[in-house]
Order: sequence, then structure tokens, then C-alpha cells
Amino acid sequence: MKNKNKGSRAHKEAAATIVINDEEEFEHGDAGASNTYPEQCSSLRKGGHVLLKNRPCKIVEMSTSAPGKHGHAKVHLIGLDLFTGKKYEDICPAHHNMDVPNVKRLEYQIVNVSRDGYLTIMDDKGQLRSDIKIEEDDDLGKEIKVKFEKDEDFMVSVISAMDEEKVIAMKAIKQP
Repeated sequence: MKNKNKGSRAHKEAAATIVINDEEEFEHGDAGASNTYPEQCSSLRKGGHVLLKNRPCKIVEMSTSAPGKHGHAKVHLIGLDLFTGKKYEDICPAHHNMDVPNVKRLEYQIVNVSRDGYLTIMDDKGQLRSDIKIEEDDDLGKEIKVKFEKDEDFMVSVISAMDEEKVIAMKAIKQP
């Protein structure tokens, strides 16, 4: 008869030698947060977000087909890419889970616009960042440059999802 505890004793001894280094510092506090979360296809709604062909999209059209004799109800989704505007479609069974991107929209005050189109922006806590570039050939990018050159105070809205960011809107700051 073999000793069943033989392997577990060695495992316990190996586990006892693990040393945790608590002196490491981490710059970001996202605690390994995922870019997406699962949601049942049938609970998605028009105007919401979903991952289609691995791209974060806003749902612009959605229809559900009735279940067939041997099949399940299917959901037909049409979405626009949040960053490129490209149209994506997918069909999935209503009971299946789809990945939904974690989408954040934040407001920043414009501090500077560089010649190469990079914005220096400040959040509501006074933190500066200079890593977002505007599309200089689109209307929003041109309008941001013009308003900055006129020395107007304004805010921009930045949307972020799936480790991508883009300026999507701007608004004037009302002076008291």
C-alpha cells in the first residue's frame, strides 16, 4: 500500500519556502482590472457597448430572431468602432456571453497643443499628461487648434477602452 501523504508533505515543504517581497512598488493601482466583462447577449442594449471582432463598439442596431424548431434565439448586433467609426456586425445565440469593454469618458482642460498635435491636458485633480494626439486633419482636431490659438479656455472629453484613448468632444469653459 502506497503512502498517500508522501506527495502532499513534499508540496507543503516546497510551499513553506516561498518568500514574498513586499518592498516592490507599483505605479498604477488597477489591481489587474480587466479591459472587458462578460454580459449575456440578450441583455445588451442599443446605445450600450460591446466587443465586436475584438474592437470596442457602440451598439447602433440590434435585433433578435425567434427560436427555430431546433435552435435558440439569435441576436444580430451592429456596432460602430469607438475609435475609428468602422461598422462591425455579429450574430450570437441570445444565451451566450459577449465581452463588454470597460469604457471611461473623462473631461480634461487644455493646457497646450504642440505643433505635432499632442495635447497637454489637466484633469480635475491638477494632474498633467501629454500623451494624447489629436487628428489634425479632422474637424474636431482643427477646431481644437483654432480655439487654442485664439487663447480660449475649453475642455475636451477623452474616451478610453481596451488600452486606447481618443478625444471625442470639446466644450467651452464658462467664465464667471
